[in-house]
Amino acid sequence: MTTTTAPLAAGPARPTARRWWPLAAAVLLTAAGLLTAAGLTWPSALSVDLSAPLGSTSDWIIDNRDNHPLFLYFLGHVSNAVVLSVRAVYLVLLALGWAGVTVAAGVIAWRAAGLRIGLSTLAAFAVCGLLGMWVPTMQTLALMVVAVAASLVLGALLGLAAGLSDRTFRALRPVLDTMQVLPAFAYLLPVVLVFGIGVPAAVLATVVYAAPPMARLTALGLREADPTVLEAVDSLGATARQRLITARLPLARRQLLLGVNQTVMMALSMAVIASVIGAGGLGDRVYQALASVDVGAALAAGIPIVLLAVVLDRTATAERGQRDGRTWPAWLLAAALTAAAALGARLLGAVGWPTSWNVAIAEPVNTAVDWMTDHLYTGVPVIGGTADWAAAFTSWVLDPVRSGLQALPWWGLLLLVGALALLVGTWRTALTAVAAMAAIGVLGVWDASLDTLSQVLAAVAVTLVLGFGVSVAAARSARVERWLRPVLDVFQTMPQFVYLIPVVALFGVGRAPAVAAAVVYALPAVVRITTQGLRGVDPVALESSRSLGATSWQQLRSVQIPLARPALLLAVNQAVVLVLAVVIIGGLVGGGALGYDVVFGLAQGDLATGLVAGAAIVCLGLMLDRVTQPTSAASGKGA
Repeated sequence: MTTTTAPLAAGPARPTARRWWPLAAAVLLTAAGLLTAAGLTWPSALSVDLSAPLGSTSDWIIDNRDNHPLFLYFLGHVSNAVVLSVRAVYLVLLALGWAGVTVAAGVIAWRAAGLRIGLSTLAAFAVCGLLGMWVPTMQTLALMVVAVAASLVLGALLGLAAGLSDRTFRALRPVLDTMQVLPAFAYLLPVVLVFGIGVPAAVLATVVYAAPPMARLTALGLREADPTVLEAVDSLGATARQRLITARLPLARRQLLLGVNQTVMMALSMAVIASVIGAGGLGDRVYQALASVDVGAALAAGIPIVLLAVVLDRTATAERGQRDGRTWPAWLLAAALTAAAALGARLLGAVGWPTSWNVAIAEPVNTAVDWMTDHLYTGVPVIGGTADWAAAFTSWVLDPVRSGLQALPWWGLLLLVGALALLVGTWRTALTAVAAMAAIGVLGVWDASLDTLSQVLAAVAVTLVLGFGVSVAAARSARVERWLRPVLDVFQTMPQFVYLIPVVALFGVGRAPAVAAAVVYALPAVVRITTQGLRGVDPVALESSRSLGATSWQQLRSVQIPLARPALLLAVNQAVVLVLAVVIIGGLVGGGALGYDVVFGLAQGDLATGLVAGAAIVCLGLMLDRVTQPTSAASGKGA
């Protein structure tokens, strides 16, 4: 009996009954408000109409873009530098030709990650050309090179400052926390307002979106350096600079590499989304195809995006040794092979990808989609079609959840948000969540935000149910985990935009497809985190329960789930953040609510509509993050 309870006692404590009373009180007060049916929606007297000041601000910026010193001597130079950098990289890629670029990419991947990744990279770039997407791929790659370089420099500098200074770390932490929960769309409108539609806005939005992971992980690696090593370096009389170069940075190598990987993947994701504001490239092809519901053309542009994501992820996460992959002879050989391939293609007059090699897949894909529409979309006996599923999910889940949220008294919803945040966090957490939710009402988009919230809640519920079922199977079977690993790797590296293509083909447009895309996007992270948590449970506790005759279900319910509670809570938090990001993008395929307002604001240059919706998205993300992210202080009180 002692051996059984000891491991369980070491697990995270559950909140005591004393921590549940705010939630119970909030539920009772909200129920009373429903019975009286008084003051249900947000009162207009508490809302602030920002259309006039935002319109004035927009007009001032547009009127002064060409003559104000801020634009002439600073922002204008930034914009020109971005344009020149992207154009220079693009011209280099064109000068190398398809052969030079393909060989260069393959050799770099080979030296950085091994022969298999090198061959995969060669094949990936060849497929981009075969699909007739060589020029858009080069446009996206040029933008990526500039954006990633700027993101890494900015993130490293911020991370260096935060890692070496406690004051800077405390100042940057809330900023990075907020930026982590911001959906990608929220970054677009401010940069469009300042820089206009085009490449500069796309690159700078990408930098702002992709730099925080590098900053956070750099600071984490520097602050977690082994103190004994640092003391040894100090004892040898090293200066602060020597200590940084010889000890802190080498000890933080793993975090730095992870920061590079995360920055690359987020930059690619944002570079694709930035096609909405004139970035061009592959994202623009996907966006235009989705706008005309041309699934074949969208898939032809989406496949290169996925291939780029996969090869960049594999190359950026490689950790080959210094002797193997980073010696000067190896890189000189890579340069020589690239030059030989580029020169050979130029002598043969085949600098551009030969159009005779293109393989047109749009028409066959659209034919397949038409067949699916005719045979699977609706009218399938017994199970119904995909359109029927989407309609049923909308009628039975999305509509009731939205109606239920909008029927709650506004003050009751604030009470529920505060109580839930207090349950998993502290009073400060609860106040932050309530303030974020109240700000949504003040902005005057209460109903639209609740519509978005209903989609997020429905998608999170589906994601957690599917993710938990798959995770239990993967945690119990090593074979299932091996089968799932490559699937999860591919799905986790795909940019958010790409998930809209298959759901539009299967479900058409509407709120249900937006939810389906969000579920598919968030599911891999939930499965991976939950599986790792369940498999990481102390085997002594499992063996003790097994010796007492516990069944597999009893072990799962009474041992694995309680001991894996931190991982499960992290999975819930990540599901909420990832779902919100794609639900907003779902505004492009009929998701409506805040996502539609952001898209409309970008398309029409309506700063008031787009910026208010973006601010509401930020508040909604902040509230959901605080409600689903437990703090150590809360855990301590729960004990």
